[in-house]
Order: sequence, then structure tokens, then C-alpha cells
Amino acid sequence: MTEEHANVSLLKQLDLRNLAAATDLFAEDVVWHYFNPNLPDVHGDYVGLAGIGNFFEAVGKKTGGAFRLEPISVTAVGEELVVAHTRNTMTIQDRPIALDVVTVWRIVDGRIAEVWDIIPTTYSNT
Repeated sequence: MTEEHANVSLLKQLDLRNLAAATDLFAEDVVWHYFNPNLPDVHGDYVGLAGIGNFFEAVGKKTGGAFRLEPISVTAVGEELVVAHTRNTMTIQDRPIALDVVTVWRIVDGRIAEVWDIIPTTYSNT
């Protein structure tokens, strides 16, 4: 039996719907990089836990609160990186959307220091 990587265990503690309860999981100057060519008004870098909260608030507004994510896999890569694959569903302008997302998490000294939220896929209907 293989022991779970500490950084994978750390991410499993994270509930993105309740960032206030996760302050000890994030570095103070954490940066969330978001890239999605289909949502240019949300695209950008969000700094600090407040910035990440602003990002999820913007996504919530854009999707009318319909944003959901389903974890598919989480893999540690070396000592700092974790790659997570999720299936995200939402509705934008009355159009149901489902897409695969890869998020790369950089964890330093037991805290999330940087996140790359990458959505290179084309939207498909659910």
C-alpha cells in the first residue's frame, strides 16, 4: 500500500465553496492564474485569498450560480506540483456547458502558493 503524497492530502482538505475556512492552506501572497479564451472578462491573475474569492464570485455571477466541478484525478508531480483534472459544468447565457479542466497547484512549505487554472478545451453541450 502506497502512502498518499502530502500535497495531495492538502488539496483534499480544500473546499473552494468555503475559502474562509481554508486560510491556513494558502500562502498569504498566493496567485490564481486563470486562462479561458471563452471568458476573457474573467481571464487574469487573482492575488491573495481575497482575490481568489473575487474570481469565484465572478464565475458564479457569469454562470448564474450554476458552476459545479467534479474531481476526476489528482496527481503529485515532484515535491511542489499537483495536477488536478476536473469535469466542470455550468450554464452561460442559457447554454449548458461541460468541459475538462486541468489545474496545476504549486505547494511550498505546506501551503498553496500558486495555481494555474487552464481551460484549453472547446465547450461541449451537456
